[in-house]
Amino acid sequence: MQNTILQFVQNSKFQNFIMILIIINGVTMGLETSKEFMQSYGSIVHIFDTLVISIFTIEIILRIYAHRVAFFKDPWSIFDFVIVAVSLVPSSAGFEIFRILRVFRLLRLITIVPQMRKIVLALISVIPGMASIAGLLTLFFYIFAIMATGLYSETFPQWFGTLGESFYTLFQIMTLESWSMGIVRPIMEVHPFAWTFFIPFIFMVTFIMINLIVAVVVDAMAEINNNEHEDTEEDIKKEVVALRAEIKELKEILLAEKKDV
Repeated sequence: MQNTILQFVQNSKFQNFIMILIIINGVTMGLETSKEFMQSYGSIVHIFDTLVISIFTIEIILRIYAHRVAFFKDPWSIFDFVIVAVSLVPSSAGFEIFRILRVFRLLRLITIVPQMRKIVLALISVIPGMASIAGLLTLFFYIFAIMATGLYSETFPQWFGTLGESFYTLFQIMTLESWSMGIVRPIMEVHPFAWTFFIPFIFMVTFIMINLIVAVVVDAMAEINNNEHEDTEEDIKKEVVALRAEIKELKEILLAEKKDV
C-alpha cells in the first residue's frame, strides 16, 4: 500500500496536476482583488479555493504516509507542509492576516518545478558571498551618505537633509532611476562640480558592486550545473559497470551450459 501511494504521489501526471492547480489558484487569487468579479462569482471562487486547499491537504497526508519520517527530513517537503498548514488556519477574528498569507501557496511551484528549485538552491549557496558584498556595499553607502549630507544638506534638504534621506536618495541614484535629470543636474546648477561626487558613486556601487552580486549568482548556477553533470556521469558509469557484470555473468552461465552439453 505504501509503495503504491509513493508511486502515485511521485507520478509525473500527478505532479503536473498539482502544478496546474497551483497556477489556476494563483489566477483566482488575483481575481479576488476585483470587487466587481467577486460580486458576480465570489461564491464559486470560495468553493474552488476550499477544493484546492482540500486537495493540497490530502496530497500532504499521502506524502507523509508514503515517506513517513523521511518526509520531515526533506526541507522542500517541510516547506510545502508549512504553506498548506498556514492555508488551513481560519481567517476569522484575529487571524485575518492568514487569509493574505494564502498567496504564499503559489510558492509551491518552486518545489514542483526543478528549474525553480535549482535557482533557489543557487541563491542559498551564495548567501555567504552575498553577505560579504552586501557588507561592502553598505560601507560604501554609509561613507557616501555622510559625505552627501555634509555637502548638500543645506541646499537640498529634501534629498540630503538627514543621513536616512541621503541613504534613500543614493539608493535611487544606484538604481539609475531619474538620477541625472531628477537629482544630479538640479544639484549641479548650485554645485557645478557635484558630478565629481556622483559619477564615482555610480561607478563603484552600480557598475562594480551590483555586477559582483550577479557574478556570484552566475558562478553558483554554473557550479550546480557541473555537479549535476558529474552526478549524471557517475550514474551512467554505475549502470555500465552493472551491465558489464550482468553480461559477464551471462557468459559464465552460457559457458557452463556448453560444458555440460
